[in-house]
Amino acid sequence: MKAMKEPASSTIDSTKLSYRNIIDGVMQPWVMRFIKDVGKGINEFDMIRDGEKILIGVSGGKDSLALSMALSVRRKWLPITYSLHAVMIDWKEHPIDPAYRPRLEQYFKDLDIGFEIVEEPQFPSTVPEEYNCYICARNRRRILFEIANQRGFRQIAMGHHLDDLVETSFMNLFLRGEFATMNPVQEFFEGDLYVIRPMIKVHENTIKRLAQTYDFPVVKPVCPYDQTNIRSSIKPIIKEICHMDRFAREHVYEAHDLDCSIKR
Repeated sequence: MKAMKEPASSTIDSTKLSYRNIIDGVMQPWVMRFIKDVGKGINEFDMIRDGEKILIGVSGGKDSLALSMALSVRRKWLPITYSLHAVMIDWKEHPIDPAYRPRLEQYFKDLDIGFEIVEEPQFPSTVPEEYNCYICARNRRRILFEIANQRGFRQIAMGHHLDDLVETSFMNLFLRGEFATMNPVQEFFEGDLYVIRPMIKVHENTIKRLAQTYDFPVVKPVCPYDQTNIRSSIKPIIKEICHMDRFAREHVYEAHDLDCSIKR
């Protein structure tokens, strides 16, 4: 399996604003709305309470970096506190460019979030003939679960957003014959562990705008399937539907009548 090429350099784009402006509270209104929308998702589904430890699953992409920024900054606005630790799983078969590592480490240091990169084999011991995105994601989640269990984390925050929820709904409906999606809060092991998705109400376009405006150290992991998987094929269909009704994504979200929270 051939790996796709990484960008040749990880130098900072001088045309972008420094992400440190957001940390210092100097932000445009739309950035503040983004952070508040993350807070709305957290509050609606009671994802995080005072004193809790949250493990953030980081890919190095725009979504997980934006999530980390929001979770860090909102701590300054709240009368409660919670601790954050980020883990990035770096596949040995398709590792990130080492030049990105110091920028990622500096980013999380500036956010006051513990950060580590864990090198793991991408393929499980028994690899099915048709290896796909689902199996890869499941393997990544398994590793995160093991880390959370070993270190006493009960919540794992993932960077999924509203578009992810809608795309998952379409895939399940049209390809599996069921109206189901990813939940804002998903329980595992009878409540011993929860996956939380604080950005579940945030549009992907908002996250893209953040990455285009600020110098987030975005690294695109090497993936042979990122342009050929089912999710990438669903995206233009949803975009076309949203031309007919710009609130189409919200309608899908509301149709699920989501009701979930962490049992404490």
